[in-house]
Amino acid sequence: MANKVQKKTRVLAVDDEPSILELLKTALNALGTYDVTTASSVENAIQLMERQDKPFDCLLLDIQMPDVNGVTFCRELRNISDYQKTPIIMLTAMSDRDYIDRAFAAGATDYLTKPFDLLELRSRLGTAALLIEEQSRARSSIEVAKALKEELDANLHFALDDPISIDDVESVLGYAEFENYVIQLSQGKLFNSFATAVKIANATELYAKLPSPVFRQILQDTATGLSRLVRKDGNLICYRGNGVFLSVSHRRNTALHPRVELHLNQIAATIMARNPQPESVELIVGEPVAMRSITKYGALYALNKAVENVEARAMQTQDVVSLPSHAVLNRPRSSAHAHLERRAYETVLDDLLRDEPALRSQSH
Repeated sequence: MANKVQKKTRVLAVDDEPSILELLKTALNALGTYDVTTASSVENAIQLMERQDKPFDCLLLDIQMPDVNGVTFCRELRNISDYQKTPIIMLTAMSDRDYIDRAFAAGATDYLTKPFDLLELRSRLGTAALLIEEQSRARSSIEVAKALKEELDANLHFALDDPISIDDVESVLGYAEFENYVIQLSQGKLFNSFATAVKIANATELYAKLPSPVFRQILQDTATGLSRLVRKDGNLICYRGNGVFLSVSHRRNTALHPRVELHLNQIAATIMARNPQPESVELIVGEPVAMRSITKYGALYALNKAVENVEARAMQTQDVVSLPSHAVLNRPRSSAHAHLERRAYETVLDDLLRDEPALRSQSH
């Protein structure tokens, strides 16, 4: 029996440097799992895209190009239905935080700084390939749901701790994109960023009693409220599951803080009041965490700490209302907290403490 031919990932690389394009084409085509097409400008890229029978699977974009820069092109691509979810990796010499923020805000999936290591690029493309596969399955599920409307709720069901995608809300990134963004910040040795978590305090109760589409709308409305509160400061947001959102700010005075809790709840309540059957939602804002990391491990540690802070505040809030003090000490941790804790502690805590003496001294 003949072996099944592996489908190649069709990649479009856009860069005004011929040497970079030649390197990408030669190296990636040699791997056998990629079919690379190159374009020397955005105009050339658009012409190539228009001639394709089907969209490219992945795009590699330079930021600095003479006609249209890669960030602008990325934003325009996200307005085209065929490329709304396509992985876009920025390959650029620009490592300034402003470029990183603008790229991810425009819809970039990942960001790799030149000169880049081909093994690292291969790893990033492998992650992109997994996203392509997930998106293909998601599209199939949506098509089935549309054809079989009576099974819509079943097809759209998700677990409470799933970090589902929040679409069409400014400044809100997907799970993978947000993690790539934070890791890129750590690689740039940017010490003045802060992470804050926001939790829907009654998320467990709402999830248990509401149909999945209704709970999803609550997440969408919460994300919209957060976006309205932070977008003027350039903060980026992500939904991490279990009713918890994360926000990253680059200045202490623009980081989310418990003092904005009342204002945030007012914004969210106004948005949710427009729904046919509005639900009562309480949002808790945790204490911000300084991201003084120089490693990706430290970045994940900071995110975990931000979630830990909001879980503690949510617990305190509930304790005041209904719980005796002895019950608090034995309460199990949430799924989202456990997920981040596994990532931050099990794999990397030793490396974190070894690489960052400042954190080691703080931990004692």
